Amino acid sequence: MPPVFAHGRLRLYLLKLLDEAPRHGYEVIRLLEERFQGLYAPSAGTVYPRLAKLEAEGLVTHATEGGRKVYSITDAGRAELADRGGELADLELEIRDSVSELAAEMRDDVRGAAGELRREMRAAAAASESDTRVEGEAWRLAKEELRKARQEWKEQARRAKDESRRAREEAQQARRQAKEAQDRAREEVQRIASQLQDQFTKSGVREGLSEFTDRIGGLAGVWLGSTATHDGAKAQSSASGWAEDLSPSEDPARDLDRLLDRFRDDVRDAARDHGLTADRLEAIRADLATAADRITHTVRAPR
Repeated sequence: MPPVFAHGRLRLYLLKLLDEAPRHGYEVIRLLEERFQGLYAPSAGTVYPRLAKLEAEGLVTHATEGGRKVYSITDAGRAELADRGGELADLELEIRDSVSELAAEMRDDVRGAAGELRREMRAAAAASESDTRVEGEAWRLAKEELRKARQEWKEQARRAKDESRRAREEAQQARRQAKEAQDRAREEVQRIASQLQDQFTKSGVREGLSEFTDRIGGLAGVWLGSTATHDGAKAQSSASGWAEDLSPSEDPARDLDRLLDRFRDDVRDAARDHGLTADRLEAIRADLATAADRITHTVRAPR
């Protein structure tokens, strides 16, 4: 059977458990055993080194309570967990499959033990045919063992089925939350862009287009960068080449529409390619509000 956790997946699941609540190492081991319905339990030599590595990477921290280390997830750990939401959903499904495989192995072991028990009992019965009382008692014990094994297997199968259903529901919820976050970001960008477009259209100021291109290009450069920095020099460098392929025409309102369309498309593509969290959405909302105030001030300034 393949490993219960593929490479790097136990690390991700430890972050999920610590995101639920602060826990000490023994509690993490016990929770993993419960999630697998007692069919799998990692050793301390598996869990504690990974917790130490997560702490060294700044994803978790610990406090000492009653002589034991209690681990808690950090903001950096939550950010990684949010960025890997889809991978976490897949991991839940993999755990379901692992539970099913472990249950199947146990079922095969029970069947094999039952078969061996039958063979032994038949051999014992053949060797002592004259003692019918002993034979009857042996068969009774064999049947009782088989009944217990069958009952245990049914209970484990039921637990595996419940775990599979719960994993599917959690995966669906994770996907739904990720989609809702992306939809909220898309609506916010469209709303701010629409407000800017209305303000420019009403003012009819051609001179504001150059200032708009510089500022909105800088903002787009910051958001589209892989480090998501707010450094002014980097933003200005990005702005210098932003939308340079959109040549100005004789119609300032039409030029503004084209710039707003380009800005909305760039930000939407960045959100799709780099992922979006609640913290990033709040930062984007603040940047858009600032840009809207500054550009509106430019448009309304005396010519």
